[in-house]
Amino acid sequence: MGHYDVGVVGAGVHGASAARHLSVCGARVVVYERDSPAGGPTGLSSAVCRAYYTNPFLGWIAAESLRMFGDFSALTEGGDAGFHRTGAVFLHGPDDVPAVRQTVDMLAGLGTSTEMLFGDDLTRIVPGVNDRDIGCAVWDPGAGYADPVGTTNGLLAQARRCGAQLRTATTVTSITPGAPVQVTHTVGVDTVDRLLVAAGPWTAGLLRTAGVRLPLIAERHFVARCGYPAAAARLPFVVADMPGGYYWKPESGDQFLLGSVHPAEEVDPDAPVAGVRDEECGDLAEALRHRVPAMGEATLRGGWASLYDVSPDWQPVIGEVAERVFVTAGTSGHGFKLAPALGEQVARLVLDDDPHPDLAQFRPDRFDQGGRLASGYGAARIIG
Repeated sequence: MGHYDVGVVGAGVHGASAARHLSVCGARVVVYERDSPAGGPTGLSSAVCRAYYTNPFLGWIAAESLRMFGDFSALTEGGDAGFHRTGAVFLHGPDDVPAVRQTVDMLAGLGTSTEMLFGDDLTRIVPGVNDRDIGCAVWDPGAGYADPVGTTNGLLAQARRCGAQLRTATTVTSITPGAPVQVTHTVGVDTVDRLLVAAGPWTAGLLRTAGVRLPLIAERHFVARCGYPAAAARLPFVVADMPGGYYWKPESGDQFLLGSVHPAEEVDPDAPVAGVRDEECGDLAEALRHRVPAMGEATLRGGWASLYDVSPDWQPVIGEVAERVFVTAGTSGHGFKLAPALGEQVARLVLDDDPHPDLAQFRPDRFDQGGRLASGYGAARIIG
């Protein structure tokens, strides 16, 4: 049996970021991971990074994370997040235009520059686009994408240099809140002064062992890997098509990824994740073909499916849920891009070290009180 200042359950990007910030602050940290770092949904993330958010706090956090991605090696003493700053375009239907204008103005007030595009400006930046059902677009110049495994390992490596212990192939089986918290796992039992559960889709099930019930579900989401048609323009940036219900992310060579921005089927997080189905890829390919007809001959080159841990309002769930037991979960598929900077605020919360006051809006009990936060645009709540 060991004793630590803070235990962290989960070595995905959120657990890794929190562990990094906790360790830098001098806390004695142990990280429990049932598999290997980024071995769950983090490692299968498309890892799109952007500052375009409708929630002001998350917009600020996303911008701070983009800054950290851009200076990742210096901040982590040699880590490599594999960050590529490409910019991103977000396409919106006509009904979204007033809300989009408010979001762009809000982000400008935070110091994040985004630009609304109309008509010729959009067709110039996305050649061959069908804009008949598009009311406006938004250009986010600081956006891009990263390597989720490299990001997670870089954060964990710095945490370990600061003294954190990483226990892989160690599944936490039960939690007993108190002072201290008792953590039972497949290797033994430890005590910690405070425990942070960052176990993604397995968070809700694990917290039930502590008598805590959170309305988090697991959804199965998939990504299709595609090849460009010979005649199509190869866009170097991310595109998110809200009316079409998909996003398009560049990859190396002549490849790109397609994924959905809409809710998906609820699944058991402990059941095997079904592979990508032909009809799913066909639906996204048809939406892409509608938007850019020249992409009609894109070829499917495989893909994968993974899990999102989804909250009722598609916004994070962060806070204390039992005596000295904290949670950071429910980021609903848009959490990777937030993790580097959000981890600092979560660490401050766990250490009772003056976290940003706006973090309180994500408290877990908001659902008990009938409260839900606004997020995204229509069915595309993943925009956050």
